[in-house]
Amino acid sequence: MSAPVAGQRRVRRSAAVGVPLALLTAIAVTGTALGAPADAKRPGGTARVTATATLGDIPLGTFSNRLLPGTVRNDRGVDLGGIGSDLYPAGRKGEFWTVTDRGPNGQIKVAGKKRRTFPVPGFDPAIVRIRVTGQAVKVIDALPVTTRSGKPVTGLPNQEGRDEAPYSYDATKPLPYDPNGLDTEGIVRADDGSFWLADEYEPSLVHVSARGKVLKRYVPRGLKLRGADYPVVEALPGVLLHRKVNRGFEGLAQLPGGDLVMAVQSPLSLPDEEAGERSRTVRLLRFSPSRQAVTAEYAYRFDPVGVVDPGEDDTSELKTSSVVAVGRDRLLVQERTDKAARLHLVRLDRRANILGKRWDDVATRPSLEELDDPGASGVPVLRKRLVVDLGRLKGVPGKIEGVARVDRRTLALINDNDFGMTDGPEAFDKNGRLVDSGVETTVTYVRLPKTL
Repeated sequence: MSAPVAGQRRVRRSAAVGVPLALLTAIAVTGTALGAPADAKRPGGTARVTATATLGDIPLGTFSNRLLPGTVRNDRGVDLGGIGSDLYPAGRKGEFWTVTDRGPNGQIKVAGKKRRTFPVPGFDPAIVRIRVTGQAVKVIDALPVTTRSGKPVTGLPNQEGRDEAPYSYDATKPLPYDPNGLDTEGIVRADDGSFWLADEYEPSLVHVSARGKVLKRYVPRGLKLRGADYPVVEALPGVLLHRKVNRGFEGLAQLPGGDLVMAVQSPLSLPDEEAGERSRTVRLLRFSPSRQAVTAEYAYRFDPVGVVDPGEDDTSELKTSSVVAVGRDRLLVQERTDKAARLHLVRLDRRANILGKRWDDVATRPSLEELDDPGASGVPVLRKRLVVDLGRLKGVPGKIEGVARVDRRTLALINDNDFGMTDGPEAFDKNGRLVDSGVETTVTYVRLPKTL
């Protein structure tokens, strides 16, 4: 969780309850560099923050029940948040598509073991269109993500034994699993108006209609997900079944021509969790919507954790949360911890495709994730060049998860404020109401020193 930012929340909840959404939102080849980094000369280089804007308070129950009446009976004082999972240009200046994640969640230790809590289990992930106006972020449209029959997908875990067990806000009562549940993290919009979403749970790639209905969910081979109220297709490499728990797909990009690139958030747990925790190698996959198939897979190598986040020494804190297309085969790839982030430029070289090679065989030893130097072992790791170190820029909040390209020298960033939640029993008061962290959802514009 990110540390609270200074300042008070500007809109009182009592003033917003019952207000229509429209009025409500008006309130508020081997890892070598491709070239010298843009910010090599001095901290931050000439990159700079040019503007920031903040989302005002919108009660989560009011927001959710406006989209799907009766889904949230008690929002426990939680405001709309979590829309910082990703950011995608909506076609008009200052407007973006975003997506919430699975909803408010936390962790509480019981008898020495962590339990995953869902304080608002009726919450339904939503696609949210925002407009940045001056210093304010306003919600101008929202679509609930629903099943084939129009019911909420929910954000609850899918399968016992594979996903974390869900519990009530105080970790005392087990909640049911939901095979429809999605932890939506990445979003792009296709030319036909439909959306593609990246799901962190299984992991999966989800095709959603322009009205928010799930058309198809693509999952790893061998997952055997049963009971979902939408088509489920096992079309992704089976090696993805070894994703770290709740560290599936997080980044999603759309290349010119329509192909998609999904980024696994963390190294796979191959052959075991310990290997994944130590590894700095993650996988990117290229998916063809027309062929409904993965056509390429790439190995991407994180920098050492102390380079990404000076002072941090836990390699497992490294993640990728955003990938952004900046050309026919070029991507910005984010490397981050919860406190710092860096953006690198990579080219998806056809010679670096490892799809179907021995690195997709779970019996391979050492596994791709176990290799200290994948390049020396013959793995064609994507080459990269540092574009900007966001951790060195004054005014960039923590936990940046969404990045969008505004123009050839400007990026928009959005943070995940975790719905104002923190971990532990202190997250809620004696009446079961949220003790808000004070972290706001913020859109930050960054001007780069060079054209992408």
